[in-house]
Amino acid sequence: KVSESVREKAWKKYESLSAADGALACNKKKKETWGVCIFIVAIDLDEVTFTFTDLLKSINISVCTFFQFLKEVDVNMDTVSTKVDSTVSRLKKKYDVLIALYHKFERTCGLIYLEQPSSEISAELSSVLVLKNYWITFLLAKGKVLQVEDDLVISFQLLLCVLDYFIKLSPPAMLKEPYKSSVSAVTVNGSARTPRRGQNRSSRTAKQLDTDTKIIEILCKEHDCNLDEVKNVYFTSFIPFLNSAGIVASNGLPEVEVILKQYDELYLKNKDIDARLFLNHDETLQPDVTACSQLERTPLKNNPDEEINIILPQTPVRAAMNNIQQLIMILNSATDKPSDTLIMYFNNCTVNPKDSILKRVESFDHIFQKKFAEAVGQGWAEIGSQRYKLGVRLYYRVMESMLKSEEERLSVQNFSKLLNDNIFHKSLLACAVEVVMATYGRNASQSDSTSTETELSFPWILNVFDLKAFDFYKVIESFIKAEPSLTREMVKHLEHCEHRIMESLAWQSGSPLFDLIKQSKEREGQTDQPEPPSSLNTPLQHNHTAADLYLSPVKSPKKKASGPPPSASSTPDAQPSAIPQTQKPQKSTSLSLFYKKVYLLAYCRLHTLFLHLLSEHPDLEPLIWTLFQHTLQNEYELMRDRHLDQIMMCSMYGICKVKNVDLRFKIIVSAYKELCNTNQETFKRVLIREEQYDSIIVFYNLVFMQKLKTNILQYASSRPPTLSPIPRIPRSPYQFSNSPRRVPAGNNIYISPLKSPYKFSDGFQSPTKMTPRSRILVSIGESFGTSEKFQKINQMLCNSESQLKRSAEAGAAAPKPLKRLRFDIEGQDETDGSEHLPQESKFQQKLAEMRSTQTRMQKQKLNDGNDTSASEEK
Repeated sequence: KVSESVREKAWKKYESLSAADGALACNKKKKETWGVCIFIVAIDLDEVTFTFTDLLKSINISVCTFFQFLKEVDVNMDTVSTKVDSTVSRLKKKYDVLIALYHKFERTCGLIYLEQPSSEISAELSSVLVLKNYWITFLLAKGKVLQVEDDLVISFQLLLCVLDYFIKLSPPAMLKEPYKSSVSAVTVNGSARTPRRGQNRSSRTAKQLDTDTKIIEILCKEHDCNLDEVKNVYFTSFIPFLNSAGIVASNGLPEVEVILKQYDELYLKNKDIDARLFLNHDETLQPDVTACSQLERTPLKNNPDEEINIILPQTPVRAAMNNIQQLIMILNSATDKPSDTLIMYFNNCTVNPKDSILKRVESFDHIFQKKFAEAVGQGWAEIGSQRYKLGVRLYYRVMESMLKSEEERLSVQNFSKLLNDNIFHKSLLACAVEVVMATYGRNASQSDSTSTETELSFPWILNVFDLKAFDFYKVIESFIKAEPSLTREMVKHLEHCEHRIMESLAWQSGSPLFDLIKQSKEREGQTDQPEPPSSLNTPLQHNHTAADLYLSPVKSPKKKASGPPPSASSTPDAQPSAIPQTQKPQKSTSLSLFYKKVYLLAYCRLHTLFLHLLSEHPDLEPLIWTLFQHTLQNEYELMRDRHLDQIMMCSMYGICKVKNVDLRFKIIVSAYKELCNTNQETFKRVLIREEQYDSIIVFYNLVFMQKLKTNILQYASSRPPTLSPIPRIPRSPYQFSNSPRRVPAGNNIYISPLKSPYKFSDGFQSPTKMTPRSRILVSIGESFGTSEKFQKINQMLCNSESQLKRSAEAGAAAPKPLKRLRFDIEGQDETDGSEHLPQESKFQQKLAEMRSTQTRMQKQKLNDGNDTSASEEK
């Protein structure tokens, strides 16, 4: 099946891999290496004459093992091209979705069909045949109807449509309750299960679903799916698929040969994964057991020999459905029209923005539907409109929250300038829709959610709204502050979007960022800097608002905090928070804040990579950072259409070169690939000059070194450049703690943080409250037994409380050291002897006592140290 040209080039690549440094894995797995070489070359030459499953079968390897081995052989930057990376990424995403859906499908069918139906059922209608018909029909529908292969939610909704269709065709004697009763009721009411060839299937099926929605309602309720959305998928996509595929029922089920033939054609056309093999539990499609066993452990529970009660995570489908239900629940109280409060704010404006806001929202509804249909499929426009309307609800909700906060901050109600700013509204609406799209677009991978992206992932939304990334960035932090009900996953997602913008998207040609930098330099001459290094010593403030960033391209001279509040007739939204400083020429608020955040992100990335590679040379880190920061500040044109990490790796290599530290680019790249949220294209495809790309080594030699040679050589001289201050890294304003905390007093008890910050009223159940996982959230590091274990917990806590009381009552006596007192509580420690406030809880009082004890211990230790040093001096 392999062409001669592919065979020849694959052999050359095989020889180079076998001869390369560290090629032990390749020499031990010659058959696998040969298969990988054929795969790489065939894709690069566009001569793929075999399917991916055929390749896996020929070298006897599973999907997961193949991907892992491909990563191992990619030792040099030219082994695997970005084209191959893209193909592998697509296959991974498709596999993740398919395996998640098949597991869900298998469990669901077990709840629907009897394992051993009564003897009145024909032997032809075995459960195996039913499963085969179901699954292959779904695969065919998914391949024909969906243009995107990695949308888990839409694929699952389509699977529910297939389930509904087959359940209605099945004899009631095959079914479990409540499906049996529902199908029996349909039969009694005269709805025919077996379609006739001469009838119009579309009108007949539509009529049947319209008169009997019981089964689809049961399925949606069981799986926390939105009924209206699934009905929409049924009418707009599934029924047209049935018509086009020409599926005809026989003996209560569609003829399997017809479905098989059509799927085989689709599979050979795509040349990827034969998902029919899931039915046979084929080894090539089984997940990597070793990877699945590496479950996250608590920080202090890392002994693999200890018995541990493993709590399995939610399935991808269940997690996606729960996230969607939570979002819908929050937005149930919101509307897709401005509230009375918003109308009041609109009326208070000098120029009422209501009409322009409504017109903009309506206009983008049509644009979004069109773009969504282009990406997913023409039959899915209405689904896109439904998601857009959810985004509009969130848009109005967040806008109202922002305006209320501004009113409290500035004591005014006239926000005419902000509410008539087109870019602000486009950014806010886009951010709201992005939250909805990310909630629905949760990928099927069990790994970090930010590591695998779908077709509709950020920055797709920027193209829909015709937004510049730098403008979108301005609204993110204010959006998160204004909507406290966002899940931890959504906050992380928006933070990831912010990082994507700061590291590359904002630096693309045509970005307003370059205009701001240019204006900044023209205003003060070439000596002006976007953000001076001295600002790195100042903690990053998070008291700015969207108004500060959108309305003020320049930073106004600061006013005294004691001044009178601005009047209602002014435009307060253009005035940022006052921070005392001397009178200086105006500077861009948004540019200054952006650079501060970029510096923080840049140093965090550098520090992480540095610890991987150069921990034995701590003196090099400030030198690398100084070169890195100098480049971002003074040679910012090097960032145009490039990535922050490219400059970081070049800075590290350049300093090591002049300091005679042996660190090759190959080693830097290998360590970089292990970092979170990295893309191989970052070092494999770097802009050299207009429309010319090459590896990062070529970029360093032809561009980076040529531009910064003089500066780099200074670090080898006796008078190196002044070091840039190391940025102060604050705790992320968006961060949630996700590590279990150990209870003090040495007992092996952990408190796990709340997984979702959603706030529900009393008696209002979270949709995830009683999942199988949450029913066993109490664990003592071993399997459950009798109630005595809970009594032991109470006894241990009581003993701990008694020890604390004795410690507090000891007075001037030297307190016994307390081990592992770690609490993430803001504020200052109480001093000894301070009284507790009457409204404090007992827990807060005990906490204060423990902290007071800890303070005394620290003081005593300090005094002992001073006494010792004094005696040594004598």
